[in-house]
Amino acid sequence: MRKFTYTLSAVLIGLVTILVACSTPEKQVEKQPNLVYVFPDQFRKQALNFWTQGEFKGAIRTKADPVLTPQLDQFAQEALVLTNAVSNCPLCSPHRGSLFTGLYPGASGVPLNCNADRPISSLRDDAVCISDVLENEDYNLAYFGKWHLDYPLPNDPANPGNYVDPRTPAWDAYTPKDKRHGFDYWYSYGTWDVHKNPHYYDNDGKRHEPKEWSPQHEADQVISYLKNENGQRDTEKPFAIFVSMNPPHNPYNSLDDCLEEDYNHYKEIPLKDLLHRDNANPEMDKAKSAPFYFANVTGVDREFGRIVEQLKVMGEYENTIIVFTSDHGETMCSQNIKDPKNNIYSESFDVPFLIRWPQMAKARIDDLLLGTPDIMPTLLGLMGFSDKIPNEVQGNDYSKAMKNIANADRPESALYIRNINGKKNEEGLVTDYFPVARGIKTHEYTLELAIDRNNQLKETKFFNDKEDPYQMNNLQVNFKDPIIQVLLVELATELKRSDDPWYHNKILGDWINYDN
Repeated sequence: MRKFTYTLSAVLIGLVTILVACSTPEKQVEKQPNLVYVFPDQFRKQALNFWTQGEFKGAIRTKADPVLTPQLDQFAQEALVLTNAVSNCPLCSPHRGSLFTGLYPGASGVPLNCNADRPISSLRDDAVCISDVLENEDYNLAYFGKWHLDYPLPNDPANPGNYVDPRTPAWDAYTPKDKRHGFDYWYSYGTWDVHKNPHYYDNDGKRHEPKEWSPQHEADQVISYLKNENGQRDTEKPFAIFVSMNPPHNPYNSLDDCLEEDYNHYKEIPLKDLLHRDNANPEMDKAKSAPFYFANVTGVDREFGRIVEQLKVMGEYENTIIVFTSDHGETMCSQNIKDPKNNIYSESFDVPFLIRWPQMAKARIDDLLLGTPDIMPTLLGLMGFSDKIPNEVQGNDYSKAMKNIANADRPESALYIRNINGKKNEEGLVTDYFPVARGIKTHEYTLELAIDRNNQLKETKFFNDKEDPYQMNNLQVNFKDPIIQVLLVELATELKRSDDPWYHNKILGDWINYDN
């Protein structure tokens, strides 16, 4: 009898277990996060209105520009906002090469801006880009806007044997499918600085000429892609979208370059009030460009807001990592120089960097010294793919620091790189690049060493950014100064880690100890 009772009890327990299992809702599989990465060109860190508001006041050491950026102001309230992100080589193409590969310009294949005179500067076909990694993880991948990573070839889809760009040298380029590094949806061009008459090549190489201000048109295309209006993506898959708007990149000279509604915000403001930073010169000829530059800043802000709003409408906002940043900054009459970029001054070297994802950490301000090669591994880390980061990547994964995890690795410095054309062959084509300057930025100091063609020290820049945030007092560089010694150790470490030509050739070896 006891044996029967035990058997009956076992049967009853089994039935109860089955019933409980049937009544328990199936656990939802956690969705992979989407990624939307928006990076307008030449949008400087100081051109954000929220630096004048609430908790952001004093987060950067200088005045902010008097701009209207309501969408980014709102976004910043929910984002991690970095105050010390930099573009290590502040030029369009080198930045992009580092962004996608996690490599410094000498390793990515893109040490110089890409044009038809520079066959040595083009994104390596064999480099594993963030898009290649995400393709392997079954993401929809879309690219919109400026690419500027390919050496232009005479491969016009509509006119084989001809360049898509009539200029000499050609700057614009057509990127065929086998060079798109995993992007399965393509609406892009190489580089074409005509803001109200842009053109784009689609998946099949068909050229589109919308006759619209480019950021507005690109936002329309991104929104259409998100809505899947024309079956552009597989809605069962997560998506990763990169959006590269050209403005506020020059030209910024007239209403041909921006929308009048945005220009109207600035047209009556005196130049001395627009360029009110201590190191700006409103008497320069270029100063007349300021209202048009800031008009494009405000326009880009609006289009970014439209993309964010679409993510909210479709219920993907909470599961999307959203980034707003830039290729590099813009000097805009600071330091009395005309060149808007490719220098170590903070207006050019520093970039905005705002990132939002609710699962990352609460919104906050952080002084993380994020460099361009760090972006790719850090994003992969945040997305759960740390183990997929390619071995050759030179940047660091700072996802733990972004998550505000205690004792996470944080960089002490960021490397500065400036390259120029090297030797040329008989046809006038550039055959190598010359590493004309290297430098280091810490939380307190900026140091640059520039050399001549004989690798001899030619010029130095040294600023105490804490006491001189506008970098107006170029300090004397004394090799025996303990501060300089510390900075040179940082510089040597970064040059070695990045496998830089200065390290290989022991440039300024009497200054920099490469053997430590």
